[in-house]
Amino acid sequence: MASSSSSTSSAPQTLSRYNLRGFATLPGDSTSGLLAGGVSGGGVIAETDAAYAKVRTPLELANALVAANKKGTIKVIEIMNDLNLGWNEIGAEVQNLASTPFTAAAAPKLHPVLLKSGVSSMQISPKAGGLTIFSANGATIRHANWSIRNTHNIIIRNLKFDELWEWDEASNGHYDKNNWDFFTIGVGGGRVHHVWIDHCTFTKSYDGIIDTKGGASNITYSWNTYIGDDGETNPNSFVRQQVNALEASKSSYPMYNFLRTRGFSVEDIVKILQGPDKTQAIGELSKDSSNPLASVTFHHQYYLNTWDRLPRLAGGQAHNYNIYVDDTKVLAAKRLRKARYDAMSAADQLSFTKNYSFDPPINGSISTEDGALLVEKSVYVDTIWPLRNNQTDPSDPSYTGKILATDTVYVFHNEDGTTINSRGSSTDAGSKLGPFQATIKPFSWNTANGAAPYSLPASAYDDPMSLLDVIKAGAGAGRLTWDRQNWLKTAY
Repeated sequence: MASSSSSTSSAPQTLSRYNLRGFATLPGDSTSGLLAGGVSGGGVIAETDAAYAKVRTPLELANALVAANKKGTIKVIEIMNDLNLGWNEIGAEVQNLASTPFTAAAAPKLHPVLLKSGVSSMQISPKAGGLTIFSANGATIRHANWSIRNTHNIIIRNLKFDELWEWDEASNGHYDKNNWDFFTIGVGGGRVHHVWIDHCTFTKSYDGIIDTKGGASNITYSWNTYIGDDGETNPNSFVRQQVNALEASKSSYPMYNFLRTRGFSVEDIVKILQGPDKTQAIGELSKDSSNPLASVTFHHQYYLNTWDRLPRLAGGQAHNYNIYVDDTKVLAAKRLRKARYDAMSAADQLSFTKNYSFDPPINGSISTEDGALLVEKSVYVDTIWPLRNNQTDPSDPSYTGKILATDTVYVFHNEDGTTINSRGSSTDAGSKLGPFQATIKPFSWNTANGAAPYSLPASAYDDPMSLLDVIKAGAGAGRLTWDRQNWLKTAY
């Protein structure tokens, strides 16, 4: 990695800033399958090529994926417009298509939109690898989980993922029943390696935004935004539609009714719910043997009011550089929640704590189980725990991970009106970055010789002080307007 003292920032219009970087550029290994040159997806091919599919309907998308998954004859899928891909929306022809990539996901329980649309899971698994799925105009995908499994060399670019959340009465706010993520990688069998997810926008999902499991490796996330719900300003937001439906019959929903009869207004609930919850988990169940194989890069990510997991790494290794975390509104929401809690009777406080989960933890980047997570030139604003190293048992070092931040900005607005405003490394004396949960393990990479797995030029890094402007100018779906062939390239 470049040294923490470098601060070179290239101009926003420099296209080379959008080059593929990080773990996805590395060749494969004997455990994942070799891929000599890193991710290339379906390659740069002409729109007139038979391997290039433009899709406008769920059926066209399904047929393109069947050709990619079964025969490898489709290499590029361009999504031309927004697609609603719920199980009830894709239609019987897609459901009954031979080798259809779609299956029904867990049935919705409460959201009025999803009760009509259903939710589906769409499998992306070309056996020979090599597939690019993109939109030139930042199209929106709704009501579906995309599952990348048993494959390699996959590129997903310039898409928005939306409407995959509902209120959780079934598990009292723990969100562990429906198991909907916008993406799952390596779930369902077979190793996944070499994936690039770039310039995508994610709203609020029921479970996580992306779960990476099964030792999936050589993955890069770049220039993505995580924006949650816009209910604070949008009277018809997805969260507000759900809350309005609950409000019409409060007594039918014990958790929602408890909140509404213990001091929480509709506006309070919408405000607390606006941020994404569990963002990115890397690793299977605790101490799974595949966990150490994971390798993931996150750079130029914009996390807005996220609750947790940026990422949560269990074993393996991850590199965060130039991520920007703004938790200002979710911190205000947490303090609002505390004020409502403090006004309750002691009996209600006990019932709330015992029965319901409705309290954003506001964690940042987390390393557990001897994972190695390096954070460079990043910014955390109002994140209570920017760095964590244990979430299971701080007294047991086998659950503790290695995590280090260098040249990173931390801003935190205390309730008394004072502000923490620092720039430096987590190893600096008096650093507020953390980790504070368990005895710190000195950072080293989980490579054969402890060396960094790859290096980056100084020009790949932006100065943290200018990072927000850079990310706002270039991150997320629909932000860039350029020739569609640029979405097929990995270098500029």
